[in-house]
Amino acid sequence: MQRRTLIHSALALGLTGLAATATASAQMRSGKPRVEVWKDPNCGCCDDWIIYLEKHGFEVRPHNTGNIAARQRLGMPDALGSCHTALVGGYVIEGHVPAAEIHRLLEERPQALGLSVPGMPIGSPGMDGPIYGGRQDPYHVLLVQRDGSRRVFASYHQPEGSTSASREGGGRTSASAAATDSQGRPWVEAEVRRLDARGQRISLRHGPIPNLDMPPMTMFFQLTDPALLKQVKVGQRIRFSVDRVNGQYTLMEWAALE
Repeated sequence: MQRRTLIHSALALGLTGLAATATASAQMRSGKPRVEVWKDPNCGCCDDWIIYLEKHGFEVRPHNTGNIAARQRLGMPDALGSCHTALVGGYVIEGHVPAAEIHRLLEERPQALGLSVPGMPIGSPGMDGPIYGGRQDPYHVLLVQRDGSRRVFASYHQPEGSTSASREGGGRTSASAAATDSQGRPWVEAEVRRLDARGQRISLRHGPIPNLDMPPMTMFFQLTDPALLKQVKVGQRIRFSVDRVNGQYTLMEWAALE
């Protein structure tokens, strides 16, 4: 009985090894990089991004288990998060990154953790269907280091005359035009509701905040620069970025909306 069990185990291991070898051989024959993607099973824009990758020279293996655990396990900062996380050629890919930039990453092979397009900018691959009516929001592709630092790797749909409109662009777009702030945090639109000079806080009625998994609501945010309280007024529309600093939700950067 024990001998039969050992034989069955050996056969199973052998078949697993053959399957892995066959998969690797198939990938070598196809010449296509394999992308592992972790996503929610009900995310349509994730599915559209996968289809897009397959049309642009990648072999994709999806995992419909959600992406938060994968993002944390692979080391991508939550502040740069999006709706799916991927792994290709030893690099982590977060969000709706264009295929051209992934191919470029694999060709140049810089010392880095990977690439991120934080949030879900409209007009990026997978977020560019007919439902969006041809809208193209500006956004940056960020090259992310293992210590969490990042720089602009490529820029898309930037306004004419923008200093970061090139593919490599190291410059900075105006806060009201870019899809992320200078540190890659997503911009969020909001209305100023209250100003608390004593507490150095501002109350905002805001939209979803992707990097904090926060739904639309009205709440107070601490300020890194209390001078903001003299630069805005109740009822004004602004675009802001937020992060958690010393356990408190803190407004990091902002710009007025016309």
